[in-house]
Amino acid sequence: MNPLCCIAPVSVDYAADYHHHQPRNVAAATLSAPPEAAPPQPTPPVVSGVLHKWVNYGKGWRSRWFVLEDGVLSYYKLRDGGGESGESSASTAAARLIGEGDALRRAREDAAAAGKQWKPFGDIHLKVSSIRASRSDDKRLYIFSGTKTLHLRCETEEDRNAWLEALLVAKDRFPRSLMTNDFAPVADIMLSTEKLRMRLLHEGLNETVVNECESIMMTELLELHSQIKSQQQQHSVLVDRLRQLETEKVELERTVVHETKEREAHGYVNGRYSDFYSVLSGGSASESDPDTTSQVADAESDEDEVTYFDTRDFLSVESLRSASRRRELVTNGCNALESIADSRSYTAKFTKYPIVKRRDKLPEPKEKEKPIGLWSIIKENIGKDLSGVCLPVYFNEPLSSLQKCFEDLEYSYLVDNALQWGKQGNSLMRTLLVAAFAVSSYASTEGRQCKPFNPLLGETYEADYPDKGLRFFSEKVSHHPVVVACHCDGRGWKFWGDSNLRGKFWGRSIQLDPIGVLTLQFDDGEKFQWSKVTTSIYNIIIGKIYCDHYGTMHIKGSSRYSCKLKFKELSIIDRNPHQVHGFVQDNITGEKVAMLIGKWDEAMYYVLGDPSTKPKWYDPMSEAVLLWERDKSLNQTRYNLSPFAISLNELAPHMLTMLPPTDSRLRPDQRHLENGEYEKANSEKLRLEQLQRQARRLQERGWQPRWFRKDEDDSYCYLGGYWEAREKGIWNGIPHIFGQSSASPE
Repeated sequence: MNPLCCIAPVSVDYAADYHHHQPRNVAAATLSAPPEAAPPQPTPPVVSGVLHKWVNYGKGWRSRWFVLEDGVLSYYKLRDGGGESGESSASTAAARLIGEGDALRRAREDAAAAGKQWKPFGDIHLKVSSIRASRSDDKRLYIFSGTKTLHLRCETEEDRNAWLEALLVAKDRFPRSLMTNDFAPVADIMLSTEKLRMRLLHEGLNETVVNECESIMMTELLELHSQIKSQQQQHSVLVDRLRQLETEKVELERTVVHETKEREAHGYVNGRYSDFYSVLSGGSASESDPDTTSQVADAESDEDEVTYFDTRDFLSVESLRSASRRRELVTNGCNALESIADSRSYTAKFTKYPIVKRRDKLPEPKEKEKPIGLWSIIKENIGKDLSGVCLPVYFNEPLSSLQKCFEDLEYSYLVDNALQWGKQGNSLMRTLLVAAFAVSSYASTEGRQCKPFNPLLGETYEADYPDKGLRFFSEKVSHHPVVVACHCDGRGWKFWGDSNLRGKFWGRSIQLDPIGVLTLQFDDGEKFQWSKVTTSIYNIIIGKIYCDHYGTMHIKGSSRYSCKLKFKELSIIDRNPHQVHGFVQDNITGEKVAMLIGKWDEAMYYVLGDPSTKPKWYDPMSEAVLLWERDKSLNQTRYNLSPFAISLNELAPHMLTMLPPTDSRLRPDQRHLENGEYEKANSEKLRLEQLQRQARRLQERGWQPRWFRKDEDDSYCYLGGYWEAREKGIWNGIPHIFGQSSASPE
């Protein structure tokens, strides 16, 4: 065996030159001996427990099992009935546990059951992280890793203090600044080739061969020395670069906190929106939150306190209590506004809506549905206009497009609240609520796989909803192109518009492009206008049918603010679909004053301020305020109608003498479909479509809608007079467009 093969790869500094002709040549060399080992530090125990982690605005707070070990904080998913989560049972048993209760017990059971198969869902290395406790909530803490922020909530203040202590102790074991040098000066060690020379001579080799062997050995050592020195230099460069990055990071954090506090001190906190923030928090305009004030006033420079926007800690436990009051503002309108008005030293007047009992389910179907061949219909109509395609009644839901227009007003309380905010002089909040109202009109489309009935020319629909303060009326005003016009009177506002949907089959999908403008006008004169975005329906041949809305919606305000919303198009790899994001812009200065985020089928939130001024790692949900949340109550039928949608086609006996003969509730095929009489519904639909073929010739001969007229800008305006005629019960000149067959309530 080569005696040199056991020499460790250490740094070598040769003290003497080697000469080939030196007799009895002994090569003297110095080797860097390893430094004396420092006494080992005691290893802190593994710390584990259950913490609530903020996931996103759709899922909110979720319980996770956290394990702190060797400076790494790992977290695992938990399931109510046990399941995949956790670490090995041995490690869990030996860990220091923080917290108590059923959640901790269930997490330990999950860990014991999963064993080593429990994989972490995420890791945070404390060496490069900042740890901070929330000032406004004694149960919350934050961990910033440089790329993301972990929002955590404990069950008690004692649990949070225990976690903070454990995290800081673990972090101190891995200091952020690298001050040590692994290549410290060491004593020299002599290296001799005497034994090698003696062994070679003993083998009978002559002096020349021995010298050549020594030369080869020394050449290899010199090459090894050169490589080790190169590695040492690279290590030194890396240490210097890490020190530089560490310095830049600290400076950046200090700059961020300085700019943040400058913006908070001179911008929205003490500026024109401070009163608005105070109102949302349930306090008076002259009061301020002590925690918030301290953050603005204190010139904190500690790097663990600088990289978060906690001045409006809306998602904390205490703030969630005030958020529930803000949610009442959105969901219960009048009552919440009364409490806010009381806190602002003046009293507003509000209208109390009566309670009206409506049906909560559809009639039980009288027949079973029959399967149909969809492909035989589609293959002959690919690329054609959807309005000209005749589909069997099985593709319809028991609502017409006229009724669908009123379904867009399901969350009309948002407009009622916008009216009150405008009366209080807050045009920004009015704009935000109008934007939420525009998005909310898409919520009812989720899970709806059937198309509404295409109205006949001259068909109408009325909705008198005193429990919502609404009187709505719509009419089909054109058959080619298909145009539906509507008008709604609210308490203190009006809403009107017309819609022309251009639809096409594309083999596996249907694309619907809306044409028309919707207008919302308040009694004080402020007006908002917008158009809807594109809708596509997918998997109409194979797979589960679903719809998606995408495009840009511009909400133009006639006063101070306008809004731009982007509906994100769904992609196959998108794990977070139905996203909507946008901003409110000042029409005068062009400044972005608020950001909107959410999903069109779940909820919408807002954050005040210009989003472009936030850092890349900024988490908007840390400051988000709920504007609107969808009512997720669905009737478990194949139509997936909401309780509000179920009430739209209700035909009470007393209404038969009040409705005009053109009302959608009297349409026989739609009524038969609702009752589950599919054969009758299909035959009636074919009969009515044959009558409808005459509508185009009727329109070409000068037919005009009864209740709407076209303006100079080609939009339809309500003429009035419908509700007056309804009061009198006189429908002179109104044709019986549905023919001989009539619908009757069940």
